[in-house]
Amino acid sequence: MARVGLREWLAIGPVLASGKLARYGDDTGGPLLRFETDFCAKFNVQHGLTMSSGTAALIAALVAAGIGPGDEVLVPAYTWIATAAAPLAAGAVPILVEIDQTLTMDPTDIVRKITPNTRAIIPVHMANMVCDMDSIMRIAREHRLIVIEDACQAVGLTYKGRRAGTIGDVGAYSFNQFKNINIGEGGALVTDDPRLFARARMYHDIGSLFRGHLDNANEPPMLGINFKANQIQGAMLNVQLKKLDPMISRMRKRYDAMTEILAKSDMMRVGPHNDPTNAAGLHVIFETAEAAGAFAAENKRGVYRLYDSSRHVYTNWAPILQQRSGHPAMNPFNWSDRKIEYTPDMCAQSLDILKRTCRISLGENYPLALVTYLARRMVRQRSSATDELSYVT
Repeated sequence: MARVGLREWLAIGPVLASGKLARYGDDTGGPLLRFETDFCAKFNVQHGLTMSSGTAALIAALVAAGIGPGDEVLVPAYTWIATAAAPLAAGAVPILVEIDQTLTMDPTDIVRKITPNTRAIIPVHMANMVCDMDSIMRIAREHRLIVIEDACQAVGLTYKGRRAGTIGDVGAYSFNQFKNINIGEGGALVTDDPRLFARARMYHDIGSLFRGHLDNANEPPMLGINFKANQIQGAMLNVQLKKLDPMISRMRKRYDAMTEILAKSDMMRVGPHNDPTNAAGLHVIFETAEAAGAFAAENKRGVYRLYDSSRHVYTNWAPILQQRSGHPAMNPFNWSDRKIEYTPDMCAQSLDILKRTCRISLGENYPLALVTYLARRMVRQRSSATDELSYVT
C-alpha cells in the first residue's frame, strides 16, 4: 500500500484553513479539480471524476452506460465483492466468469458466459495483475458490449503502454487504504466519452441539477445520489499522485529481482502475466493446494494463499449467492429475463487456481536487499521441506 505521511498532513492544512471543504464549495475547483486535471494528463484520458470510493465509481459507470434491470454483467469469480455488487446496485445481475492463471478473467470463459441479455463486462486488474485487454476488447466489440475496467487494485499499472482503466469504455479506481494511491477511502471514474462522463457526473451528485454545468453533452437532467468526494481528499490525492510512478518503479525492480530468484526453484512456478515487461504483481503457483498452504504457513510475512483471502473468493459472497437484496420488491434477480443460479462449484477452475496459488508482496517500502533476502529464504525453506518429506517417505 502507498504510504501516507508529513506531505499529506501539510497539504490538508491550507484546505482546513480556507473552510472550503465541499466538492463545489470553491469557485476555483480547489484541490479536487487540480487532481482530476493532473490525473487525466498523466493517464492520457479526457475526463476524470473523483468519487467517494471505487465502488461508487463502478456503480456510476454502470448507470452512466445505461445498464439496468434485465441486463447481465460479466464479472470475475476472484475480486473484491464490490465488483459483483455494483451491477445489482444498478438493477442488473452479475454473471461469474472463471479466472485463469494470471488471476484475471479468462477470455475463453467470457465467450461461454455471454447470453442475449449480456450488456457489459467488468474485467478486474486484480492485485496489480493486468487483464488480457486485447482479447477482452475484441470480444466486447464483436458482441457490442460495454467494458468497464475495474482498476481499483492496479492504479497506475500499464498494459502494453496504456494505463489500466483507460482501455475500456469507462475505468474505475480506488484510493482505499490498501491501494496504490492511498487516502483512506476514495475513488475515481475516467472515460474518453463525454456523454458517459456527463451522466456519471449527474449521477454522482444529487444536486447536479443546480450546479450550472454547461458541458453535459446535451444530456437531460438525471436524478442521482451522493458519491461526491471532498477537498480534503483532493489535497491528499495531489500528494499521492506524485508518489505513484516512483512507487510502481520500485515495485517493478523488486518484481524482477524476486522472480529471478523464485524461478530457480522447482517447487513452485512464477505465475504468468498478461504484460510481463511491465509486471508489478507477483504470485507463485504450486502443484497442490497443500503445498501452497504450507508455503504460506512458512512465510507469514508478505505471503498468503489466495484461497484463504475469503472476501475475494466468490464462494463467500453470501448475499449475492443467496440473491438477497435490501427489499424483495427491489431485488434485481426478479427483473431478470431468465433464472440465474449460483452454486459453490460453478467456477471450479478458479477455485483450483486460488487454492494452489500464493501472492507475494513486493515490499516496495522496504530495501531491495531485504526483499531479495526473503525470496532466497523462501526458496531454501521449500527445498528443505521437500527434502524432509522425501526422507520420511
